[in-house]
Amino acid sequence: MRNKLAYFCSSNSWGGLEMNHLRNARWMMERNHDVLILGIDSSPIHTNALAMGLPFRAILPHRRWYDFKALRRIIDIVEAEKISHFIIRKVGDMSLAAGLKHTIKERIHVSYFMEMQLGIRKKSLFHTLRYRNIDVWSCPLVWLKEQVESHTHFRNTLVVIPSGVELEQFNRPISKSEARKTLELPQHELIFGMAGRFDPKKGQLLLLQALLKCKNTDFLVLLMGETTVNEGSEYNQTLNQFIGRNQLHERVLLRPHDSNINEFYASIDWMVMASESETVGMVTIEALASGTPIVGSNAGGTPEIMNGADGGLLFETMNSDDLAEKIDGIIDKVIVLEQSKLTALASKFDHHTVCAQVESVLGISTTHDL
Repeated sequence: MRNKLAYFCSSNSWGGLEMNHLRNARWMMERNHDVLILGIDSSPIHTNALAMGLPFRAILPHRRWYDFKALRRIIDIVEAEKISHFIIRKVGDMSLAAGLKHTIKERIHVSYFMEMQLGIRKKSLFHTLRYRNIDVWSCPLVWLKEQVESHTHFRNTLVVIPSGVELEQFNRPISKSEARKTLELPQHELIFGMAGRFDPKKGQLLLLQALLKCKNTDFLVLLMGETTVNEGSEYNQTLNQFIGRNQLHERVLLRPHDSNINEFYASIDWMVMASESETVGMVTIEALASGTPIVGSNAGGTPEIMNGADGGLLFETMNSDDLAEKIDGIIDKVIVLEQSKLTALASKFDHHTVCAQVESVLGISTTHDL
């Protein structure tokens, strides 16, 4: 019987978790697998699934734990759609997924693709019994696998499968001159850039504070991004007030988020990843794929993605003094890293490789066998 993969997500948000979920579904469909997106009606998951041409079926919101009515509805969908594999990424969907496995047992294969790190130990009987009904727990990085091993009693299949990136989209040659012209940037300045939503935990303000502390002044900062929809603009106002109060208008350049981010990476000299603790920084992977070196926070998944100093420089997390010191060091020592070595670090994140790993752990035929 042909396998059918259900990508279940009850989220009403649109961030890295949701994007990765739909991207993986699209890639698997492109590899000739049957997929179905199960999500909330009119949610961003719904809108973007349709835009990607992915089959979609609406579900109702469910409680985080012990929602037996929701479980019955999902069982009905699974049986009607002849779904063989049930795939989740949101922690809040795990109880429902475990209930599904517990109820119909070998008729369904349940996988959890981890996106968020474990904040606390989860070795209680409640967690252990729930995890027993998850067939596969996939971690995007080694440090997260080690966290699962130390923080839980999970005993089923635990693997490391990176978050995939379509590397070929970053292989299109764009000259720095052309990219800067597109973004209306100075042609001959040294530019440190940061891309991502404007959020206190992303560290835009930390970078601006470091800029003031640097003894070198012959560089610019480029911030590309925007506030998350429906989350207010207070942080934007804080950034703008900081820029105005310190007269940084000529040294800090703001650009709106652009879906084609290639020009951003091509235009900057160094990428700054200053998040408090980024589980898996997709922009870090994209920067490496573009051959752009990184000044990264020494926390979360960033050090592993960068392979330490191979991808650039690490600074003490949330320490603007240390970040300023690293920027000064780059300028004083004229540090330049080979693009070929940076792009090589990104090779393991290639989405073709990732999909083959997903097929293997799910026990399904590859595209060549279909």
